[in-house]
Amino acid sequence: MQWNKEGLVLQAAGQAHWMATHAALPAVDTAADPLRLYFTSRDRQGRSHIGVATLDLGGDHRAITISPDPILSPGPLGAFDDAGVTGSCIVGHEGRHYLYYTGWSLGVSVPFYLSAGLAVSDNGTTFHRISPAPLLERTAVDPYLTASPWVVVDGDVWRMWYVSGTEWESIEGRPRHRYLIRYAESMDGQHWNRPGTVCLGYRDAAEYAFGRPCVILEDGRFRMWYSSRGERYRLGYAESEDGVNWVRNDAQAGLLPSAEGWDSEMVTYPMVFRHHGRLHMLYNGNGYGRSGIGLATAA
Repeated sequence: MQWNKEGLVLQAAGQAHWMATHAALPAVDTAADPLRLYFTSRDRQGRSHIGVATLDLGGDHRAITISPDPILSPGPLGAFDDAGVTGSCIVGHEGRHYLYYTGWSLGVSVPFYLSAGLAVSDNGTTFHRISPAPLLERTAVDPYLTASPWVVVDGDVWRMWYVSGTEWESIEGRPRHRYLIRYAESMDGQHWNRPGTVCLGYRDAAEYAFGRPCVILEDGRFRMWYSSRGERYRLGYAESEDGVNWVRNDAQAGLLPSAEGWDSEMVTYPMVFRHHGRLHMLYNGNGYGRSGIGLATAA
């Protein structure tokens, strides 16, 4: 697959107190008209918030309206998300909107802890947490961290692909995380069975991290786009017949860094969706979203 790059859609440049830098981790509610774009930005203290904008793909590919207030901000002192919240996935089901996200808290022996969380809404703009505790606690299966959940409702089964930490290692005296992508299932989107199934593991010794996966189900086949990291984040691609066992073929991701400009150093956090019959991708470039969100359309 090849993609035609359409340029930047959204950048953070002080539009609001919570949008000092970064527009990252795009997720689109395709049932909304116009499209509703969820994204993560950072305030002047570097804490991340989740906001929403509308996106018009019929005009000049610009985010046309940014809501002045975030829909989710860092939690109270001591909570699993008191240092920041980063969006991951939006799911619409039976009139309710499920916002799956990652909560950040600061560490001492390691720089941070991550835990997957969930907030819900009846209108897509006013959200509340289902619990002050994480959606995916640390367990024997996921002893270090859980993050970046992507959820698809497939009949009566809710399927999740999420990032799971396997260790922290000391690299030149500094801690560095290692995390891969695991699989979970649920009957209600809130209570999850996590058997420890690995969907995507490390390709080689140089690869040590995966960004938020994006999975679509078309014609009975699961397709996943993701970013993986060695020296820099690059896009990857995999397919599956059952959502559990995946065949990885990163060459089919079809989107590489540009020769120069806002996405010349990395491409990451892809969000792929179909709109009016065409396949689109929103993604981040340099600085994990510091340079903004870009759009690409399947050739």
